[in-house]
Amino acid sequence: MLLKLAKTSALVAIAACTLNAADYTAQAEKDRKALIKYFEDKFADPYANAGTFFPYSTEDELKNNIQGDLKWQDFGIGNYAFNKVGQASYEEIKEMPPYEVAIDAGAELYEKKFANGNSFAICFPDPTIGGDYPMFDETRKEVVTLSSAINECLTSNGEKAWGMKKGKMADLEAFIANATKEAEKKVNIKIESAEAEAAYERGKKYYYSQRGYFKMSCATCHVQGAAQRVRNESLSQLLGHTTHFPVYRLKWQGLGTLERRMEGCVKDQGQNPPKPNSKEMKELLYFMAYMSNGMQVDGPDIRK
Repeated sequence: MLLKLAKTSALVAIAACTLNAADYTAQAEKDRKALIKYFEDKFADPYANAGTFFPYSTEDELKNNIQGDLKWQDFGIGNYAFNKVGQASYEEIKEMPPYEVAIDAGAELYEKKFANGNSFAICFPDPTIGGDYPMFDETRKEVVTLSSAINECLTSNGEKAWGMKKGKMADLEAFIANATKEAEKKVNIKIESAEAEAAYERGKKYYYSQRGYFKMSCATCHVQGAAQRVRNESLSQLLGHTTHFPVYRLKWQGLGTLERRMEGCVKDQGQNPPKPNSKEMKELLYFMAYMSNGMQVDGPDIRK
């Protein structure tokens, strides 16, 4: 009898642990699925949805430039998913992409020996990890981005940390993103503890909170405002935002990391951005990446 009770108690405990583990992603999954539904509904028929989703777009824009009938996987290429005029330029540039040199440079950096004889290949034996970051380190109880993991590899091997916005960092990340894309891997962000769930929630709060002298949030432009024009640019959407970094921006005339882009975006909101290696930035990117879970990694890529 005691043995039977012990077995029953063990099964209940295992079931409870399984349920609790699943609960850590429950809200994040609701958020992700709601976001997918929002954008699929918004772009199902832009002209018919003008009053609901596109109050500031012209009739010509809705009829002739904003693509309809989009599904969630389509959004991985940013505003080129719906911007018909932009798509033509995007596809033309992609025929001879300017980031190919960076991929080659990143491949060399990956294999290059440190002074102690180790290399990034020791820290990251499988380079097809672009979709796994940012990840929550359960030992340290904090979010680790790919950029911070690269710098930790450097410093743990007696090397100097790199800047987190461009240069060697962007080159190595371009190699990793491309390897991940060629392996046909997807974004795979995990939330496996209460601490990870809390980090996700803080990132979400940052994304949706109004700040700065414009009183704007990230969502003002990239959820509600997606496809609206600011000057001559169509605002991109949160869904798929992290799948294609690092990016070669024509404005930069070079490659930049996700941290670089987010720093500039937050500045545009009229506020001081969090530092690339700060807790705020890492948790913001953790939330954003989770929103693209299940989408194909498609970096590096091109943006205006």
